[in-house]
Amino acid sequence: MGLPFAGAGKDKMNGSAHFPEDHHTSPHSALLGSEFVDWDEATQTATMRFTVRREMTTWRGGVQGGLVAGYLDDVMGYAYVAATGGEMAPLNLDLTMSLIRLIPEGPLIGKGRVVKAGRKVVFLEGELYSEDGKLMARSTSTAIPTPRPTPESTGME
Repeated sequence: MGLPFAGAGKDKMNGSAHFPEDHHTSPHSALLGSEFVDWDEATQTATMRFTVRREMTTWRGGVQGGLVAGYLDDVMGYAYVAATGGEMAPLNLDLTMSLIRLIPEGPLIGKGRVVKAGRKVVFLEGELYSEDGKLMARSTSTAIPTPRPTPESTGME
């Protein structure tokens, strides 16, 4: 599901993009249809594309609210992962979101930013957009920095 990246090791990064090439192997990223698009070092912003599956929607035709939080959490989290060169990942203490529009099945663009990152706390922001640029949802998160989890380690040891 992810973009092809150079290198074969599980901890390799996508060149200057600072994005782990194994991100698409994470169970939650596979569920969300996550695909890394870009990392902007200057603004500390990650851009991702998601494929919203029908199974994520309600009878109203949009993504269930709690699942919207998953998309926002993914893009904000990967912004911090990218900002740390793949070494660290945020563990949320809180996540606040506003649902602006119903998110239908299909493509979705996420933008996640590191607002401020310290040794003990990380502040993140995120938005979800339709392909034509309409704001669908936004969020903020306060998190603690932890080692990035892998299939072999939770990062909580």
